[in-house]
Amino acid sequence: MKKIGLLSDTHGYMDDRIISYLSDCDEIWHAGDVGSEKIIDTLAALKPLRAVYGNIDGARMRRMLPEILQFELENAKVLITHIAGYPGHYNRNAMDAIRAYQPNIVVCGHSHILKVMYDKALNHMHLNPGAAGIHGFHTVRTMLRFSIDQGKIINAEVVELGKRSSRLGNLTPGLPK
Repeated sequence: MKKIGLLSDTHGYMDDRIISYLSDCDEIWHAGDVGSEKIIDTLAALKPLRAVYGNIDGARMRRMLPEILQFELENAKVLITHIAGYPGHYNRNAMDAIRAYQPNIVVCGHSHILKVMYDKALNHMHLNPGAAGIHGFHTVRTMLRFSIDQGKIINAEVVELGKRSSRLGNLTPGLPK
C-alpha cells in the first residue's frame, strides 16, 4: 500500500500547509502548472515525486518533465497529464493516451476544479485535485490524499488548503502570520 499526495496548479506557490499535508505520504504526484523549478526541488526533497508539465510551464520545465506520465504502482496503471478534460469530455490527446494505456487511474489538473469520479465507459477513476496555488479563479485551494492498495484507491480525502488570497502569509496553524 502506498499513500499519495496529489496536487496541481501550484503556479509557483508553495506554503507550509501543503508541505505538512504531504509529510506522511509515500509519494507526491503533481499534475502540472508547477510554475517554478523551486517547487519541483521542494517536493522532490520531501518524497519521491512524479510530475508532468502544464500549459504555464516554460521550456526549461518542459525539458525536465514529461507531458504525459504512465506507470504502475501497487497493481494500478496510472496516467497523469495536465490537460485532459473529464469523463465523457476528454480531449483528443488524453483520449488517445487513455485508450492506448488503459489505466485504472487518470489524473489531470488545469481546470482548477476538484473532481473525483469513476468513468464507467473507460473503466477508470478520474482524479483532478483542483488547484493548490493562489493564481486562478478558484476560491479555495485544494489537493487530494489517498492510498493505493491492490490496484484500488482507498482512504481518499479532499484537503482544503485555505482561501486563494495571496495576502494570507504563512498558512501553517499556530505560526505567526
